[in-house]
Amino acid sequence: MTGTAQQPTASAAAVRNTPARVAFWSAAMGVGLIVAIFATPMFWLMYGQYYTFFMAVFGIVAIPAGHLGRIRGKRLGGRDHGLALLAIVTGWLLLLCVLLIALAHAGLMIGLTALFSFGS
Repeated sequence: MTGTAQQPTASAAAVRNTPARVAFWSAAMGVGLIVAIFATPMFWLMYGQYYTFFMAVFGIVAIPAGHLGRIRGKRLGGRDHGLALLAIVTGWLLLLCVLLIALAHAGLMIGLTALFSFGS
């Protein structure tokens, strides 16, 4: 087998050494990701009770909606059956997260109360 690889020409080498062009959309998404990484904990500390409340509401809505979707999916011959199951699982996971957040908050409050009342 003979090699027929082409040798790079001067124009190909010049093209290869040009600076990379970055699309505006990619740059904007990168900056948005960096801002979100820093802003999310700050917003969670400021508005965490609202996030927890909406997680509970959305979880409570997702579970019956998922069960209704599974019933409807059986009537329609199996269409969107997996999406309904995803709604049920997501709803239960949201409620589990709300429970863990509530327990963590209660434990933090009990611990802080015990810490500050220990010296009295």
